[in-house]
Amino acid sequence: MSETDPAQVPGELTDRLTEVFDLVGPLYRRAQRKVEQDAPIEGLSVGVRAVLNLLREHGPMTVPQMGRAQALSRQFVQRMSNDAAERGLVEFVANPAHKRSSLIRLTGDGRTAINAVMDRERAVLRQVGGDLTEAEVAACLRVLSRLLRLLDDVEVD
Repeated sequence: MSETDPAQVPGELTDRLTEVFDLVGPLYRRAQRKVEQDAPIEGLSVGVRAVLNLLREHGPMTVPQMGRAQALSRQFVQRMSNDAAERGLVEFVANPAHKRSSLIRLTGDGRTAINAVMDRERAVLRQVGGDLTEAEVAACLRVLSRLLRLLDDVEVD
């Protein structure tokens, strides 16, 4: 590490972090295709799945909140929320904190749909095998979280 900048990552580690980025892109795209292949079961696109999962994890949210949480444009989140609402998976409700920005919340059908998707995804993830340890997964999460924080200031809209 550089003596002038203790936060500087050495070259070899930088190269390894590049490998992480090189894997994350294809991993994301393959996961996206898998969700879309299974979409006929619930009829969920990747975008609608993302909205439903955010609401499942965090409760009612506004479109801007969801956009920030997922680094997605507000317009995209609005379209996905509208798609989900047309299918009865979410509903728009009054937001006591902001008159012009409705809260979006899951309906019973939405909760059922996202739970079914999550159950199927967990079944696939169980096939990873037993050679990964909790410590390795924790380290992976720590690295990915650090990289995400590094890029937090990238504009979405």
